[in-house]
Amino acid sequence: MAIPLGPDTEHFATADTRNEAALALAPLPSARPDDGMMEPGVIEPGRALALADFSPPQVSAGERLMRLAYRFGVGPRTLNPFAKRAAPRLTATVANPLPGDPSTGTALRAGHFVLHGLKAPIADIEFSGPRLAPPLERLVHGFSWLADLEACAARVQCSGVAERILSRWLTANPRPDGTPAWDVGNVAHRLLGWLIHAPLVLSSQDRKFRNHALHAFDSTAGWLDRNVGRAEDKLSEVAGWVAITAAGLLLANGGARRLYGEAGLIHALGDLVGDDGGVLSRSPVCQIEAIELLVRLKACYSAVRAEAPPQIDTILSVLVPPLLAVLHGDGALSGWQGAPAITAARIQALVRASGVRTRPLRDARQWGYQRVAAQRSILLFDSAPPPVSRHARDGCASTLAFEFSHGPERIIVNCGGGACAGGLIPLRLAQGLRATAAHSTLTIDDFNSTAVLINGKLGTGVSEVDIDRRTLAGDGPGTGATRLEASHNGYVARYGLNHRRILILRDDGTELRGEDSLLPSGRKGKRGTIAVVLRFHLGPHIELAQGRDGMGVTLALPDGSLWQFRSGRDPVTVEESLWADGQGRPVATRQLVITAKVSRSGETFSWLLKKMR
Repeated sequence: MAIPLGPDTEHFATADTRNEAALALAPLPSARPDDGMMEPGVIEPGRALALADFSPPQVSAGERLMRLAYRFGVGPRTLNPFAKRAAPRLTATVANPLPGDPSTGTALRAGHFVLHGLKAPIADIEFSGPRLAPPLERLVHGFSWLADLEACAARVQCSGVAERILSRWLTANPRPDGTPAWDVGNVAHRLLGWLIHAPLVLSSQDRKFRNHALHAFDSTAGWLDRNVGRAEDKLSEVAGWVAITAAGLLLANGGARRLYGEAGLIHALGDLVGDDGGVLSRSPVCQIEAIELLVRLKACYSAVRAEAPPQIDTILSVLVPPLLAVLHGDGALSGWQGAPAITAARIQALVRASGVRTRPLRDARQWGYQRVAAQRSILLFDSAPPPVSRHARDGCASTLAFEFSHGPERIIVNCGGGACAGGLIPLRLAQGLRATAAHSTLTIDDFNSTAVLINGKLGTGVSEVDIDRRTLAGDGPGTGATRLEASHNGYVARYGLNHRRILILRDDGTELRGEDSLLPSGRKGKRGTIAVVLRFHLGPHIELAQGRDGMGVTLALPDGSLWQFRSGRDPVTVEESLWADGQGRPVATRQLVITAKVSRSGETFSWLLKKMR
């Protein structure tokens, strides 16, 4: 796949570097099947998940009977009729394992919720009634802000704010109803937040308020007992079981509830997590939430000096490697399934709190993200169909998109941010950020490879993806490469064409070759022409210089390195784009675009990204 080089480096490179780049385009040796060679610093999981990992914890016959009775609605008073009747109370104080953001907590003390860079006055928030943007709903009704408030100052300075907001919320929601406040996921996070941050919301000297709050804890746990099976998705169900188990640990007379919660949690995790440890929504944000839930639950066990079921540690040990697999060289998250570039500090704190010591998963077929690490370069590739509708949360049509970074610098990215609606990214824009065009891949006639629907759901489109990963032998150190080839059928129904993408990354990390092909799905291609667009969204703060022949662009990265992008067939243009940063805020960037009118019988586009200096 030879790609001619033109005079595109005249602004940043000398003739010597151009000649060196041309020599580097010599064909690589032929491919051979992956013989098990591993990327430096990468290990594969030692085993697959077994059925035993999702079996209820082993308990005595009496405890099994108690768990079964509780499942069918037999309450603690019936199970223990001789126990003294008492008001709801907490049995322990939990040390929060995941501190929040102090700056967000300071904004709360000043009277504002902060969501993805947008300040929302607390006084203007409706704590009941119509739906808000989903992230704002989860913030307000899930009480996740308690961790931020706790992190910003001493408890005596924050407790008044927490109590005032809790009081307003309880007044606005006196009983369960059909509003978003009573979605299972929001209820679960709310109860877990109340239990973990109880000292913050129960510091009042007003005994009446304290009793009201504790009765709310107890009644909310009882509501979850009865309604956890009605969760809107699997992750919300897992959150519900985590909250039920935590309530069983921390609320008085909770032994039966704990047994009931543990059994339900282990079963629900089996439905949430795939064989390689990735959540079935394929969302890194959901992966993070699942790990956070289990980390917080383990802190509840520690608070009462009880041992967590071993299945929880086992599942944590397989949840962490897929998350590490979608991090860039800067340690922050890549932009898949609507995720913003969540910061390295937050992810490092989460991994430390999990207690899992592992390395990234290289080849996760079910999780669906291929990772290639070559010296300082990292290539991430979406090589699976989008999540099915029942699992999707802010699902995106990103099949065969890729991201590429070198050291701490992101070069090719996806826009991300589809899950950040309601902050500085408005709802309508978030819908567009879930489209195929918001990802670094190919589109036909501006149609999505998978239909993007409202409410985070996905329609018909990609149902099959074939993936082949091979190593290419070289003549010396750094001259070999890793070759990824994948194809999807998302355009077959409308156009009768399969999209195939080949990516080849040299072992020294300085050259990425690509080839995108549209191949007829039948023996004959259809007549007529189609508009094909290849998009390569760029990371922030990259300076560009376009070549005279229009076939290439030179990229000057913030670290001073120079890269050149070359198209082998059609001119390259530069257009505006955006990228969601670690706080979910939109950052103005640009994108390289290759546009062509081609026959519906198929066509091939080749391109090259190479480090010049």
